[in-house]
Formats: sequence, structure tokens, C-alpha cells
Amino acid sequence: MQAGAGQTGPQGESASGVPVTPVPLVVAVTGHRDLLESELPGIRERVRAFLLDLGHRYPDLPVVVMSGLAAGADSLVAEEAIALGLKVIAALPMPRNPYAEDFATGPERERFDGLCTRAQEVIELPFTPGNTADLAGEPGHNRDRQYAQLGVFLSAHCHVLLALWDGRESGEIGGTASVVNFHQNDLMPGYTSRAAANQRMLADDESDLVYHIVCSRDRPGGTPQDGLTPLETAWLTTDEYAPRTAGLPLRHRLIFERTSDFNRDALRHAGRIDAEKYPLCSDADADRLNPQLRRINAGFCVADWLAIHYQKRTLLALRITHVLAFFMGSMFILYSDLDTLDYFLYGLLGFVLLALGVLVAANRGAWHRKYLDYRALAEGLRVQFFWAAAGVTSGNVTKFAHDNFLQKQDVELGWIRNVMRVTGLRCDIAPSTDPEGIAFARREWIGDDGGGQLGYYRRKSVERLGRHRITSKLEIMSMAVGATSIALLLLFGAVMPDALRNALILALGIMLLLAGVRQAYAHRTAESELMKQYEFMYRVFRSARRRLEHAPEDADRRRILLLLGDAALDEHAEWIIMHRERPLDQTRIWRLGR
Repeated sequence: MQAGAGQTGPQGESASGVPVTPVPLVVAVTGHRDLLESELPGIRERVRAFLLDLGHRYPDLPVVVMSGLAAGADSLVAEEAIALGLKVIAALPMPRNPYAEDFATGPERERFDGLCTRAQEVIELPFTPGNTADLAGEPGHNRDRQYAQLGVFLSAHCHVLLALWDGRESGEIGGTASVVNFHQNDLMPGYTSRAAANQRMLADDESDLVYHIVCSRDRPGGTPQDGLTPLETAWLTTDEYAPRTAGLPLRHRLIFERTSDFNRDALRHAGRIDAEKYPLCSDADADRLNPQLRRINAGFCVADWLAIHYQKRTLLALRITHVLAFFMGSMFILYSDLDTLDYFLYGLLGFVLLALGVLVAANRGAWHRKYLDYRALAEGLRVQFFWAAAGVTSGNVTKFAHDNFLQKQDVELGWIRNVMRVTGLRCDIAPSTDPEGIAFARREWIGDDGGGQLGYYRRKSVERLGRHRITSKLEIMSMAVGATSIALLLLFGAVMPDALRNALILALGIMLLLAGVRQAYAHRTAESELMKQYEFMYRVFRSARRRLEHAPEDADRRRILLLLGDAALDEHAEWIIMHRERPLDQTRIWRLGR
């Protein structure tokens, strides 16, 4: 995994002024337009209580509401959020002018214009492929496609979907029921292809969370689904055994807590992060390619610096505990093989207590877990950044860079995808078509043997090879010393002075202990496995560079970069699995020192 550093300002802004910390908790809205007038006060009360409860539960995660501002539920939630002082992002299903035709003149239009003005950010989604302002201007399938696109966009970039919904299934493309269905099952009949389904449908992940406020509709037969009562609330997930719960499910609580940790760490170290950055691009590069890249770049810088910070602490803890393990073993050998003096036992006890103290500090600070999590986030953001710069897309209108990353790993890692949902928000709207972005990705991401990922993997392969050779030489040396000592004891042990015999026994024990500690450290840092992994990724990036040179068209180049990013994300997933299997463990150090 590539190391670097990151940047954020004291108030959680990048040097470019793009807010990246604290990462928000994004609530997207879907709901009916024809809410029943008599239920509106109760709905507003429940919306306010829901938003306030999220803010109380997670004070380090500023709540942001993302709404299409349609009449009814969308506008109602946006108004309540603004009244509470929360940030509102207006995500419009099409350019503003044709969308405004949905609103009648007079108070309804004024309400829409007022909400757009008070929103802190307005996003206008483009027309879907083949659609135009004229085609989307009339009610029907073409306009419904725009609402379906909005539902997919909201679902893909939020952390909680707030549904003001009667609970009834519906065949309306882009309607509330279809958005909820997509959020939980990754399918929207009539808009997404069944062929687009992927492993996300089968995995328990963070993208299925819905907060349901049951409501009626102001139309004949507008009562809620049987078994539901107007104004009741519940959390909905795809959990087989508890799909509807009164409290926030545990796995989602853990995800939000992990994001809170990230926000606190970013703000705690903001000054140092600001001074020790290694950004993926300069502001000039971002302005030339796509100013929205700054958001991903700034997020990468924060995650990257924090990963390095906790990597240093983790490695320090490992080195200290393994050195102490060597001294623990030495004390035990001296006590058992030479003189049974109590001060050897006192020394053993002291080294044990020191090692335990280091491990307790590391575990309380979650150094190892944060190192792995933040490194995985940084590498995911790296791929997201260069894909956005080069205009790489999945080829599927419902899939973005954060989809499927780390899906096979611990569910708690879903917080990483949640961060990527925020950083990639703007770049996911309209992918770049500038060929310069492809050249930039090739130059800065792939690089050559002196820089980029090629240079990184080449250096790391050489570095790991050198460490592996030291481990091998130490093993050979310990075997040589051991064989020599044993031979001398067998041949001359009977006539050998006690002092010399004890010295040979001590040398044998110390060398075997030293080799064992070094092997344990090499295993703990995945020395051999990472060497092979770096060599493999070096070949992958070389192959990508060669294929880019011979690709005839930009479309082919983007497909190569897509495959390269997928390979990099897979490598990051393997990396985190490898290191999660090697935690900081007090019992291992104790066994090693015996």
C-alpha cells in the first residue's frame, strides 16, 4: 500500500477550501407528493425527532439532508432540516428550468425557488442517455427515467434513506417504493437491468438502511399497507430475521461510530496534517481537469496521513514488544540454564509488564485497526480519484467507485464506502470526457520505475526482498551456531570447563531465540507475502502501461484503467485481510518470550 501524507485545515478544510472533515451523515429523502393534510403535523414532528436523534447520537457526524425538493415529502423534510440549522443539498432530477415545470405557479413554485436558494448546494443531474429537455418535459416514461436516475443517485450517495411511504409496492419507475427497493436490493425494475445485479445483492452491507415514517396518501385507497399504522416509525434493513426494528441495527451503529472516530482523529491532528501533505494533485491540476477532484484529493490526504500516523505507532509497538520478547526469553534462559538468581526473574517480570503496557496502550488507541482502516480508505480514494480524473465509469448507470469495495470483508468496513459516497458525490454526476485526464492518470497514477505506483511497487519489492534476506541469513546463522555448539558439546562436553559449557548452551539458546523472534516479526509484518504481492502489482501496472500505449481509442484506455482500478481495489482487500489476521496480541508475545 502506498504511503504519503494528507492535508486538512484547522476547521476541517483542504488547502483549496473544500470541506472534507468532518465527514457528514447524509440522509436522503424519498416520499409521496400527496401526503394527507391531517397527518402533516405528526409527520413533521417525527422528521424533526429523527434528525435531532441522529445529531444527538453522533455529534461528530454533522447531519446533511439531500432532497429532490419535489412537492410533498421532499420539500417537507428539507424545510424541517433548514429549520433545525442543518445543511441541505438539493439534488434535482434534471436541470433546474425544465424541472421547475413540475411546480405550479404561485406558492408552490415560490416554495421550490425558496428551498433552492436556502440549500447550501444545488446539484442538477443531467438528462439520461437519449433523453432531452423536450422528451423529459412531458409526463410519461422519459420524465420517469429522470426521477429513477435521481432515486439511484440519492440511494448511492446517502447513509440513511428517509422514506415517507405508505409501505405499498408500486410499479412506478422512480416512485418511492422503487427507490426503497433499489436501496435495499440494488434493482429498480424498468430502469436498471437485471444483468447489472452483482455480489452487493448477496452481501450484508451498509447500503440497505431505511428509516420509515408510515404515512397515508391523499387519494382513494391511500391508506398504508395492511399491518402498518399512520405515523409509526421503524428502521428497515435486509436482515432476514429482523427486517423491521425499533432501534438502529448494531452493524450500522458500528459503521457510524467508525466514521465518528475518523472525524475526531482528522480534527485532532489537523495542524500536522496541514503541514505534512502529499496530495494526489495540485490545485492547478484540479482546476484544469475537474475542480471537483479537490474533494476526493482532500479526503485522500486526510486518510493517507492518518494511516501513516497509526502505521508508525503500530510498527513501534511491534518492534518494542518483539525486542522485549527477546529480553524476556533471555531472562528465562539465564534463570533456567545458568544461575537460578531471583534478579533474572525480576528482569523477566519487568519486561513482561513493559510489553503488556505497550500492547494495552496500542489496543486502547486502536492503533492497528485504525492503521488498516485508514490505509484501506486512502487506497480506495486513490482509485476513485484517478477514475474520476480520467472519466472512468463502470458502464452501468447505478454503479460507482465505492460499490463492491471491501464487500467481502468485515461489515464494519462499510464506513469506508460511506466516506467514498461523500467524496465522490460531485464527480459521479457527469464523468469527465477530457483526454487529458487519461494522460494525467497514466503519468501520475501508473508512473514509471521512478514514480507513481510502478515506482512505489518497485521500491517496496526491493525493500521487502532485503528484509527477507536478513531473516534468512539470521536463520542460517542460528542454525550454524546451534550445530557448532551441539557438536562441541558432544565431542568435548565431558572434559569441557563448566563456564565454557554454560557459554555454549547460552549462545545456542540466545541464537535460537533471536531467530525465532525475527521470524515472528517477519510473519507479523507479512514480510514474505507482501514481497510477492508487490511484485505481482508491479507486473499488473507495467501491463496496464503497455496496453495504454497501444490502445487505439480513449474508450479502450478508460476500460484498461477501469480494470487496473479493480485490480488495485482487490489488492487492497487482500492486504487488509492479510493484516487483520495478524493483530497485536498479548498472548502471542508471552508465548514468544517463553
